[in-house]
Amino acid sequence: MINTDSRKIEEFLTRGVENIYPNKEFVKKQLLSGKRLKMYLGIDPTGPTLHMGHAVPLKKLRDFQGLGHEVILLIGDFTAMIGDPTDKSAARKKLSRSEVLANSKLYKKQAKTFLKFGFGGAKLKYNSKWLSKLSFSELLELASNLTYAQTIKRSMFQERIANEKDIYLNEFMYPMMQGYDSVVMDVDGEIGGNDQTFNMLVGRDLMKKLKNKEKFVISTKLLADNSGIKMGKTEGNMVALNDSPEEMYGKVMSWTDGMILPALELCTDVSTEDIAKLKKDLDSGANPRDIKAGLAKEIVKVYYGKEKAERADKNFIETFKKGGLPESLEEIKSEKGGFLSETLVGGKIVDSKSEFRRLATEGAVSDAVSGEKITDPNYKIERNITLKVGKKRFVKIILN
Repeated sequence: MINTDSRKIEEFLTRGVENIYPNKEFVKKQLLSGKRLKMYLGIDPTGPTLHMGHAVPLKKLRDFQGLGHEVILLIGDFTAMIGDPTDKSAARKKLSRSEVLANSKLYKKQAKTFLKFGFGGAKLKYNSKWLSKLSFSELLELASNLTYAQTIKRSMFQERIANEKDIYLNEFMYPMMQGYDSVVMDVDGEIGGNDQTFNMLVGRDLMKKLKNKEKFVISTKLLADNSGIKMGKTEGNMVALNDSPEEMYGKVMSWTDGMILPALELCTDVSTEDIAKLKKDLDSGANPRDIKAGLAKEIVKVYYGKEKAERADKNFIETFKKGGLPESLEEIKSEKGGFLSETLVGGKIVDSKSEFRRLATEGAVSDAVSGEKITDPNYKIERNITLKVGKKRFVKIILN
């Protein structure tokens, strides 16, 4: 049964949503029509696990399925070998087919947290099924639907040109290949993070030209704080969906305070009314750490259930009681991208780079909040971080 409850549709079209193309009214009309629609999320398997960033559009895809519509999780096993140039200042490392398939091994199992597969449920597809069969003449015919001017305007391509860096032809063709997925699957819509907007809109253009069909595009917000710091590998605060409950809880606690409200909206099912109350509490001077602990518990509950979430919460509190963070911390300022070894030597936390190297190798340097060990002697500071160095010394590093 198709659910046309206007309140649920409004929630779907607003919570966690950055933009809707062609517009919100168009998609709302489609959802209220009672017609069964088909929408997909594409993920390139460039890493061995899904992470919290993937969970944001997966959660929206779950809500779309909950309204009675058809959903597809598309594994970009072919496009992953091309390499998505999105947000990349240089070409991605080329992946082999065996690497891509190995990376995607856990994806369906992890996606089951949100999607119902099986008879009548979500479909799992791989784009190599059609992209690997395109002949050269078919590829040229497809390319004739897009222009150089349309593609070169991508911001990352413009940045590379400005910095005199190469743009490879395979990267140039990536949006076209991703866009062709929409045509082959004959979808009504596509969802993805707002960093995928350009690629998704290319698919919208191809659908219009090749199928005379208006494909809608929903771009979701990215998890970031007010200063633009995102959750991800680069910032060292990525939460993988195969992290243990304790790791997941600790990593969330290491997020900046500015990520609390966005994460409540994007990563949990806490009601919008309750989020508004928590915002009011924060504005009134409530301790962000207490609210962040509630957030961490809610996130762990999504993946591991209430019991394990409560255990992770209890373990975290007990860890801090047993000689955890002291009341006051030494603070050192650092430039973003600076070497941790140099910062700690400059702040007289360690005597030399060789001492830091030894401590890091022995596993004696760690994020004091998440417990994650820092073993790379060339570790670069990309965010504010509180460290435990050795057995008893704690230091807070703040970016200038």
